[in-house]
Amino acid sequence: MYKQHQLRQWFRCFPTVAFPQVFNGQKPHLGILCAASAFLVLAAPTITNFPGSKLLAQTPISQDLETASLYQQGVTRYNRDDLQGAEYAFRQALQRDSTLAMARNYLGNIMLMQNRLDVAVQEYGEAIRINPNLGEAYYNLGLALHRQGQKEAAITAYRQALVIDPTRVAAQYNLGLALYELAQPQEAIAAYQQAINLDSSNSNAYFNLAIALQEQGQLESAIAAYRQTLQLDPKNAIAYNNLGSLLVIQGQTTGAISVYQQAIRQNPKNASAYYNLAVTLYNQGDFKKANGVLKRARNEYREQGNTEQTEKIEQLMQQIAQKTQQQQPQAQTANQPEIPVKPANVPVSSDSQPTSMNTGNRE
Repeated sequence: MYKQHQLRQWFRCFPTVAFPQVFNGQKPHLGILCAASAFLVLAAPTITNFPGSKLLAQTPISQDLETASLYQQGVTRYNRDDLQGAEYAFRQALQRDSTLAMARNYLGNIMLMQNRLDVAVQEYGEAIRINPNLGEAYYNLGLALHRQGQKEAAITAYRQALVIDPTRVAAQYNLGLALYELAQPQEAIAAYQQAINLDSSNSNAYFNLAIALQEQGQLESAIAAYRQTLQLDPKNAIAYNNLGSLLVIQGQTTGAISVYQQAIRQNPKNASAYYNLAVTLYNQGDFKKANGVLKRARNEYREQGNTEQTEKIEQLMQQIAQKTQQQQPQAQTANQPEIPVKPANVPVSSDSQPTSMNTGNRE
């Protein structure tokens, strides 16, 4: 179960040679190149797994057999997505034994998945009162508070979960997100790096790290993080476009062109990649190739129903036609390569939402 949290858009400008832009409704003009992005990711709740009677027999949840049976019914129904039945069974078990911290934790998960956040916070808090060493409950409490917008309280809960279990990757990851949301990018960077140290296959952590590094102007490190993101997640369209735009900023236009071409190979309908590739070619003075790529970008945007971007591309194509006729191949009014945004499911769109990282086991 996923929950996307939108973060503020940020703008960071880098003095460079002139990169005139048609961006966010602006007309072409000379200026500085500005990079715009980003929305990050919030993880799903950790689910403690008690798979069947074998584990229950080894570590009984209660000495009372009826209580243990009701609890196990709750777990079974929960894992079958019968949340109503699971809630009933857990509450019946708690009526017989009010000290079942894990039953409270499961009830919190059920409330969280139903977006009943206030009740979820209460259930997790009760689980922690019963068992102050229950790391899962601290993590899930942090998640519920995070979704409520109580980021400082969420940070406290995530950190307590990490005190109990320093290897809990999701807590470290979401800690980085909350710190970023509170405009503490250096602390967020450290948290993401620690999450990567715990799990080097976490593409979302690399992606969010790259965005935070980019915001701080650490372009070389951001480029490296985007490259690692793409090694782990070759279909991350926004990572390709951000990487390409950073390479342009660094003057590595050949590398940027290669990255945009990779993005197109991964998704032949990636309108933003076509657009950015065309702009880069335009700024190199290769008007003929730029025009051909712009046609494809125009077609893709038109298919998406994006009339505003379609019109901008047509204006740029008219400029190319004029320049070609005048035989003046100097790129003086080219658009800035944009850093596109994406919705929940990774493809590029006009409203960036992060993909969610599922760290829970629902067996």
